[in-house]
Amino acid sequence: MHPLSAHLRYRTGVVTAGLLLASITSLLFAGVTGSVAIPLADLPGALQELLNGRAETLAATLLDLRASRALTAFVTGATLSLAGVMMQTLLRNPLADPYVLGISAGSAVGALLALMLMCAAWMVDAAAFIGAVAISMLLYVLARRDMRGGSAAEGGTALLLLTGTILSAGCAALIMLMLSIAPESRLRSMVFWMIGDLSGAPLRWLPWIVLAAGLAFALRTARSMNVLALHAEAASTLGIRVGVLRKGLFFCSGLLTASAVTTAGSIGFVGLIVPHACRFAFGPDHRVLIPAATLAGGAYLVLADTLARTVIAPQQLPVGVVTALIGTPVFLYQLHRLRK
Repeated sequence: MHPLSAHLRYRTGVVTAGLLLASITSLLFAGVTGSVAIPLADLPGALQELLNGRAETLAATLLDLRASRALTAFVTGATLSLAGVMMQTLLRNPLADPYVLGISAGSAVGALLALMLMCAAWMVDAAAFIGAVAISMLLYVLARRDMRGGSAAEGGTALLLLTGTILSAGCAALIMLMLSIAPESRLRSMVFWMIGDLSGAPLRWLPWIVLAAGLAFALRTARSMNVLALHAEAASTLGIRVGVLRKGLFFCSGLLTASAVTTAGSIGFVGLIVPHACRFAFGPDHRVLIPAATLAGGAYLVLADTLARTVIAPQQLPVGVVTALIGTPVFLYQLHRLRK
């Protein structure tokens, strides 16, 4: 084995193992922390009760409720962070995020329409997903030529971004219209959905399946993403099918974003600051960056959600408020450092 390859494997393994341990620690911390704390001495017994399929004690009941929410937070954060890595590579811009092309805005239009009409919870999720997919398909139809390979595609990312911005502005107008005419009894739930909230998000398997599929695609194309992030024409020269890769990144990041937004609403800054911070900490190699950003994004949102439900307990904040309060100064610092 080439020494460089062996070093990369070792480095990837160390980073992944360290962040995996941090992720498990964040999940355990979220499980025992709350308005009613679970003593560490009661944790093994509570875990044993849950593994046996019964929750008879208060500690086991609280852990069951918190574990479900923490796992939902983890998969949402990991999905947004992975989508952020793909979007930053697609647009060749380290300050891009999963929402930059308007996919979350389309999801919000669908979800808010369903909430305004007082539909069932599963219909709200379905409407959010359909809205995200509809915007993705419309964006692809309008900007598919800009995702071709070769030197002509260098300016295509700007056209793709502009198209997404216009679609996002149109969706924002529809959102304002619905908020203006919505019944007062529905406004709170609509606003909470737009901010991003995990308090009512159930634990489902589908987001985990989407995350696994997206992670498999990202790891398989990590080498090609390294070259594409530098220069599209160089990637074409090396035999990489740039157009196919760009389309794959576009649809995969769109699907990941749709899954995350459908699960927990529009939680901001996770897909922006986590990939950028991981790129600064671990380097730009996507073979290391992809697993690192995925695990770090999950752990970050778990800790942010734990803070959201404990800082003013027994009341709870939407987790999107916490990520925005943390993300704004961090993003400004990263932007200042990037300008230097």
